[in-house]
Amino acid sequence: MLDTRWDAQRCLNLWQDWLDDAQRPRLLHLVALCAQVPSAKEVRVATQSHAVSCGLAEELARALWGLLPGFHRISLQGGQFLLTLCIGPTQALLREQQFAADAVVLDLGPESEHTPVWDRWGLKSLARCCQRGAPVSLVGDASTMKPDLVQNGFVETEGAWQYNPPWQTRHNRDAWRSPPMDVARCTVVGAGLAGAAVAAALARRGWQVTVLDAQESPAGGASGLPAGLLVAHVSADDSPRSRLARAGVRMMLAQAHDHLVRDQDWAPRGVVEHRLDGRSGLPLNWPAAEAQDWANLGASDDLTASNAAQALHHKPAGWIKPAKMVQAWLATPGVRFVGRAHVKGLTQEGAHWNVIDAQGRTLACAELVVLANAQAALPLLQAIDQEHPEYALQTSGLPAQTGMRGVVSWAIQCLGDDQALPELPVNGQGSLIPHVPTASGLSWYLGATYEDARHEAQTLAQHHASNLNKLVRLLPDVAQHLAPRFASKEVQSWTGVRCVSDDRMPVVGALQSGPQPNLWVSAAMGSRGLSFAYLCAELLAARLGAEPLPVEASLAASLLATRQAK
Repeated sequence: MLDTRWDAQRCLNLWQDWLDDAQRPRLLHLVALCAQVPSAKEVRVATQSHAVSCGLAEELARALWGLLPGFHRISLQGGQFLLTLCIGPTQALLREQQFAADAVVLDLGPESEHTPVWDRWGLKSLARCCQRGAPVSLVGDASTMKPDLVQNGFVETEGAWQYNPPWQTRHNRDAWRSPPMDVARCTVVGAGLAGAAVAAALARRGWQVTVLDAQESPAGGASGLPAGLLVAHVSADDSPRSRLARAGVRMMLAQAHDHLVRDQDWAPRGVVEHRLDGRSGLPLNWPAAEAQDWANLGASDDLTASNAAQALHHKPAGWIKPAKMVQAWLATPGVRFVGRAHVKGLTQEGAHWNVIDAQGRTLACAELVVLANAQAALPLLQAIDQEHPEYALQTSGLPAQTGMRGVVSWAIQCLGDDQALPELPVNGQGSLIPHVPTASGLSWYLGATYEDARHEAQTLAQHHASNLNKLVRLLPDVAQHLAPRFASKEVQSWTGVRCVSDDRMPVVGALQSGPQPNLWVSAAMGSRGLSFAYLCAELLAARLGAEPLPVEASLAASLLATRQAK
């Protein structure tokens, strides 16, 4: 449903109707437009007449934080209710939509005291977001709007309105818009964060998903990082990368809340970022109240660097054990993991793909294949394209990808470390994550290094030295405290290789042309897999199911697999 004016009461009514519907779909989508930030108080007031929905209302109220202009995907009721809250001018928000609503609430109230929302141009933008036959509920006086409504394809029959234009509609300019693909079987190649996220997102929509990985266990590659940071990327120009990462952080926080054990698998207590260049980097156009929900300038007591005045305290942030997130996603009903599956090629038979190994044996057969095997995806595609040019794969537009080796230095915390180590994780140049529970006790993790995997690897001692040198600048007192541990060779290591695209953005999208491509990729998460993996998975699932996008279409386009071909 598309609600042209956010209303908490309507939101709760929609949820109640969905609960009462015996034939309800697996997911309920509500896209709500809002000129101003809604308040948690408004939502809580709405619970007074909704005893059944009061739990939803409280959950929704807690989710209304950090609502900067743009799109916000809010997952409710364990992911059954997906609210996409869009904040800003109405027509601009409608232009960023690329789905066809099956029902519309058209609220004719004024956007401001002087500017009405709905003129013929606004209705034209609304019509582009409507499915033929979609019922339209009018709120307010529509008497003066009838000619413009009819002109844009809205018709009235016996007092009821619907979108049913007498002309053929086309949406061929929308890169993410196509008919929904029938739910069937899917094979995901790769069981790291990217692949597990895709598997979970599709399984929640009814797909039967088989996840193949060359390793015996999931998260055998870079996603096996012992602990990683989930923190927003802040830039002075609020770049697309920053906006996408912020959307991904919000979505991953919800996933971690639903699936992980707090203070054991993750700890969302915040992250301190030291701006070593002396600049805060905060965008000047951020509304003050909403911006403070994301990052406060010098607002933590845990600021011990020499430039602490330019440190940022990220409140909705913390550490996560990525492997735990992968395991939770792979435990989603409808997902099956197969290890020691060495994928060497794909062959197409009608509407199906056969995933084969080096001996030509079929590992899996499915109507949909998603490659989430990091830096192995591009060579695999190039080999398939060379062997089967008739498949017409769109590999020429894929951005180049590089494996970047990283080493994390870590150790079990000793007596005295509790006082010397900061309370919260700190990043800025590398990162330090303290107080992470393990089977052997609390541990700290420092790093990681960043080395082109195509070149000869540095020695482990060199990687440890690089991590310690970064800590000297980031937290000099802590570096002095930990230096003897490095000198005595007590510090251990973890090594992984991240897949990074040339433009440092993830790659997600179809690898074929046509209205219903069935070969996709979701890869190149780089050092921000925790921020991007589930966002990319939801973008992929939205495209397959013709659902609302979790972010603006213009932002989603910067992640398209074929973006360099445009």
